Amino acid sequence: MPQKLLKSAHYIELGNYHYWPVLVPRGIRLYTYEQIPSFLKDNPYITDGYRAYLPSKLCLKSLFILSNETVNIWSHLLGFFLFFSLGIYDMTTVLPAASASRDDYVIYSICLFCFQVCMLCSVGYHLFCCHRSEKANRRWMALDYAGIAIGILGCYVPAVFYAFYCNEYWRQVYLIMVLAMILAVFFAQIHPYYLTKQWYSLRALIFCCVSVYGFIPTIHWIWQNGGMNTPIVQICILLIWKIYAHPGIGCLF
Repeated sequence: MPQKLLKSAHYIELGNYHYWPVLVPRGIRLYTYEQIPSFLKDNPYITDGYRAYLPSKLCLKSLFILSNETVNIWSHLLGFFLFFSLGIYDMTTVLPAASASRDDYVIYSICLFCFQVCMLCSVGYHLFCCHRSEKANRRWMALDYAGIAIGILGCYVPAVFYAFYCNEYWRQVYLIMVLAMILAVFFAQIHPYYLTKQWYSLRALIFCCVSVYGFIPTIHWIWQNGGMNTPIVQICILLIWKIYAHPGIGCLF
């Protein structure tokens, strides 16, 4: 085939993305919203750049092309490596320097492991959601939701453990309740309608409830320490403000 025709065919495969300097493996093309299967149609405002109808091998190869999932894939993949490197740094430098106990090592390990699982599950879904099988798409979506639940668990465990370090009863109560909620989210996925578009609002509500639950132990901790004006509460508020106002500070903790 003449070079000019090959170039035209390459542009057709890339659609509006042919202006970007990307290499697309043979067998992969990008589709518009109207061209993709119904189970991929989540957001009509994203009009182009869809991968679809791919076997597993080409899903993996699509990791290195520019599509409308590129940012999702690489932000979570880099997030995984960030938490992995932070885990190594904390275990080999920060915790030994602080003379951490065995419990500290366990809690930090659980926290960082949960975050890494969350990142990898999201990478898997955004990479393989373009699989030609709807069943495979749903399985990866379920894994993504499971990863989100595990990530939420990773947020709760260290917060509850250290907030109620001197109150073992309430520490156990809150940890058991959080674990029960996460298990409930897992079991909810068994329902055949859980991953359908009809239950989208219910899925969002479930995760919102699991997240908002964190206000209960937070309010309890503030009350237990004498209210908002006590020094320890003020110090924690100041630290949280500094972490959010200057994200780089968060790497020190």
